[in-house]
Amino acid sequence: MRDKIAHRSSNHEPYYIALGEKNITDIVITNHARQRWADRVESRKTGFDDICAFLWNRLREGQIKSYYKNGEDVYLIEDDLVMVAEFSPYDLDVPLGRPLLHRMVVVTFLGRMSETIELRDLKSYYSWLRHSRRMTLIKNSRKRR
Repeated sequence: MRDKIAHRSSNHEPYYIALGEKNITDIVITNHARQRWADRVESRKTGFDDICAFLWNRLREGQIKSYYKNGEDVYLIEDDLVMVAEFSPYDLDVPLGRPLLHRMVVVTFLGRMSETIELRDLKSYYSWLRHSRRMTLIKNSRKRR
């Protein structure tokens, strides 16, 4: 779904907000991200427009930062909410002198660090998840025999 807040009339310069080295001009929320938003962030305002408005406001205020120093896929909103996003070029036919614009595709929301302490160290959190899933699979395979 395309965020309607970002679009301007065609006679103006393209509207974008910088996030690191990316110039965001459009936000796309996946169904999975919307479900995670409803489960882990907020249960009242769960529509695509509500989430996009929240993200645009945080982008304008400079409250979205990269989780890792050199990473580009995990972002921290308001130093609390952890989000996974991917970027794709918005328009490949960019005239010289204009910045390359990007579409931010929000893949998922992992949750708030204030509520889920494990999110403070994602590497160990993912390692723990892989281990627990592996152990569950091993236990289930033992039961089947």
